[in-house]
Amino acid sequence: MTTIPKLILIEGLPGSGKTTAAGLVHELLAAMDIDARLYTEGNLEHPADYDGVACFEEHEFAELLCSYDEYRDFLNEHIIRQDGRCFLEYRKLQQEYGPEFPDELLQAIFQKDIYELPLEDNRKLITERWRKFTANAAAGQDTFIFDCCFIQNPVTAGMIKYGADKETVAGYVTELAAIIEPLNPLLIYITQHDLDHSFKKAVRERPAEWSQGFIEYYTNQGYGAQHQYSGLEGTLQVLKARQELEADIYSSLTIAKHKADNSAFDNEGYKQVIAGILESYFKKAD
Repeated sequence: MTTIPKLILIEGLPGSGKTTAAGLVHELLAAMDIDARLYTEGNLEHPADYDGVACFEEHEFAELLCSYDEYRDFLNEHIIRQDGRCFLEYRKLQQEYGPEFPDELLQAIFQKDIYELPLEDNRKLITERWRKFTANAAAGQDTFIFDCCFIQNPVTAGMIKYGADKETVAGYVTELAAIIEPLNPLLIYITQHDLDHSFKKAVRERPAEWSQGFIEYYTNQGYGAQHQYSGLEGTLQVLKARQELEADIYSSLTIAKHKADNSAFDNEGYKQVIAGILESYFKKAD
């Protein structure tokens, strides 16, 4: 008998249709009377990942207080001390205070964003977070749906930002896979036959700020900088290398996994493919 997954992971390259797939999974599980909680990319309440969170050692936070003494009370009021570290959910604060949140302070805090830390420190914090999530989720009844934080984030931090070797990046994902094993995870990887077409489609459809930031991130550091790539075409070369790495990672994973082809961008057909995958693991409650 197939064990019902408590965690469904949606992965794929940018522009492949991951967020759409995550929404469809949530919709289809609701139709099966399955209690599911959806967390898409950028959700500041994500239970297993960090988005917009900075991490300081105690002495580093003390230095921040000294440098920005006029905000001492504000910072002390919002700092979260946990496991001997100081966490600051600065994106939430930015949303709450808007223009009143000083840009100079924001930039200083951002330097300690968990995804700006050295890869070894990032991996330690992220794996700790996933362990706590797994323990909590295993004790509950809900199924969780995560969009792009299982493969994409380790690959982005390891390969794209730091140019780490394939073994290091793959090992990061493999460690996460071992952590979540008690949740009987299901991975749905969204594929596209034509990477150039799907990514350029995303560039056309999304705000210019998104594509500009994406291209700079992919070409000005890590793998892109090592290979002296630039512009849209250089970004596509990095994405093709990422595609190869993720294909290797996918093949090596031993968790339940399926690929869903979204090359046609046919929402109804896409939905039927995903429904077919889910029906292998879930049955409508009586």
